[in-house]
Amino acid sequence: MPRRLFKRYMPNPQRIKDNQSLRFLGALIHDPNLWHLNRHSVSRAMAIGLFWAMIPMPMQMLVAAIIAIPARANLPISVGLVWLTNPVTMPAVFYCNYKLGAWLMSTPAMHMPESINLSWIGQMLQTHWQPLYLGSLVLAIVLAIIGYFATNAYWHWWVRHNWRKRQEKRRKRDQQR
Repeated sequence: MPRRLFKRYMPNPQRIKDNQSLRFLGALIHDPNLWHLNRHSVSRAMAIGLFWAMIPMPMQMLVAAIIAIPARANLPISVGLVWLTNPVTMPAVFYCNYKLGAWLMSTPAMHMPESINLSWIGQMLQTHWQPLYLGSLVLAIVLAIIGYFATNAYWHWWVRHNWRKRQEKRRKRDQQR
């Protein structure tokens, strides 16, 4: 089941629940649905994590966690998926988001400079933030929808596939008797 794949990479829920920096969440963090690996919680977590990974803002992980709690999505998966946009991948992903936004707004896109420095980033954010956020929002919505439905479809396929394999084993065992 896909559950085994996710469990292999998940942190220990008890260690996270006992973390002193998360005490402000109180009983909310102890909701079992935040830690269970079922089709619904994982699908929701994929949508939340993929959405917030595409939004250029500080503390994406915190926002993903805050949204995952009332949505009853798997918390570690929601937060972990935000790391798709890490310091290595962030420039390329956000530049693609910017290009998409510029295309949607029918404005000429800025070209990437030879070297990226903080002054260029500051200038770009001051003058070209609308295409960046429009492209980011559109891509975030599209990826969240695809992530949700693809996870749901994969989970259904996996369960049916394993069910058929078990039925075939039973038939072979019964025929050998």
